[in-house]
Amino acid sequence: MPKVVSFSTGLKSVLFWSIISAAFIGPGTVATASKAGASYQLDILWALIFSIFATIILQETAARIALASGKSLGQIIGLQYGQKQSSFLTTLLFLSVFIGCAAYQAGNILGAIAGLELFLPDSLRLAFIFLIVLICGGLLYVGNFKIIGNILGLIVAGMGIAFISIAFQSDVAFAKFASAATSPSLPQGSELLIIGLIGTTIVPYNLFLTSGISKGQSILEMRIGIITAIIIGGIISIAIMVVGTNINSEFSFARLAEVMNEKTNWQFGSFLLGFGLFAAGLSSSITAPLAAAVTAKSMFEKDKEKSWSVKGKKYKLVWILVLMFGLITGLLRHLMDFQPVGIIVLAQAVNGILLPLITIFLLFVANDKNILGSTYSNSLTQNILTLFIVGVTCFLGLHNLFSALGKISGLSVIDYWYIILTITIVITLLLAYLVLIRKEKIAE
Repeated sequence: MPKVVSFSTGLKSVLFWSIISAAFIGPGTVATASKAGASYQLDILWALIFSIFATIILQETAARIALASGKSLGQIIGLQYGQKQSSFLTTLLFLSVFIGCAAYQAGNILGAIAGLELFLPDSLRLAFIFLIVLICGGLLYVGNFKIIGNILGLIVAGMGIAFISIAFQSDVAFAKFASAATSPSLPQGSELLIIGLIGTTIVPYNLFLTSGISKGQSILEMRIGIITAIIIGGIISIAIMVVGTNINSEFSFARLAEVMNEKTNWQFGSFLLGFGLFAAGLSSSITAPLAAAVTAKSMFEKDKEKSWSVKGKKYKLVWILVLMFGLITGLLRHLMDFQPVGIIVLAQAVNGILLPLITIFLLFVANDKNILGSTYSNSLTQNILTLFIVGVTCFLGLHNLFSALGKISGLSVIDYWYIILTITIVITLLLAYLVLIRKEKIAE
């Protein structure tokens, strides 16, 4: 492994890994981060900072596993847990990814439609829905969408630059920003948004996408590329939250567009937001079904079955199901005429709740020296950081669960505080013990 990476090599690596940051700058990020800023100012900025840090740790782990083993996460699952006695775990992990992709797809379709509605009449909504689904379905069927993906990525990047520009014009004191970034708090009613911020930034299915494209690089090149690309994506997400703080009324995409127009002094702001949302939603509407199909193929394919080839029936069925879930969500929105923001935020939260399960699996694989050898398996520091991520996400998930129970029982979530904390600590310590035992068995 080279100790030094040239500037040109490092730049190529950053551009290559920008697919990860582009994947989480979608309608979900725009809706969740800007709504968080509008509802709580910068009070839950810490959750976004944590999410960026966690994304770097988990994406690096997924890429390191693939580079060291030559296999994707899905393939490793298939090899380790594909036997009959472990098929339940394989199915459970796949369902977590599939449900997450379907939830994202709902948000992607709604976000793309909402973007178009900012500069085109609502009467065309039904046509928008079928047009988006047909475009995505056609591209997935043909299997060649790199050019359109790059074009859409440039549009999304333009929207991101606009958010950064407006954020710098916002009246946010550095001391307040630093305090919000480093002082965790749980304002009343913010739980869903906090989980949503985590789900929309880390994007669990991106871990499988990362492991599938991690080839031909050194570990150092990969780390430079991933860290830089995620930080850039994180800066855009932070800028979106800061812009959201300028909204003083009930949040909506239309109100966000008005703020962008006011801050830029040109009516092009709403068009850029609308077109950017459409591009982000359309590109993600391709990525989510594709990620589900690729994950299923890597987990369940045996001896290069034709049915799991890109043109195979099983492969097509997976992405079609995810795409249809987005279509159904879009049609429900047309029939019931509800605001899309709440559903988009909920979709991100679903992935935030599913995240601990996938992170735990990643933790076990990263400590398997039979797969990675002693050189590339997790160090003590890496294990502590990953366990910290598991602990925080478990705590927030349990907090949401007990908040729901509190509404039924009439008790405040404060009454459950020590129970939530105790369960989180027990889960984290048990995982640490299991990882230690697993390492010792493998070493023997």
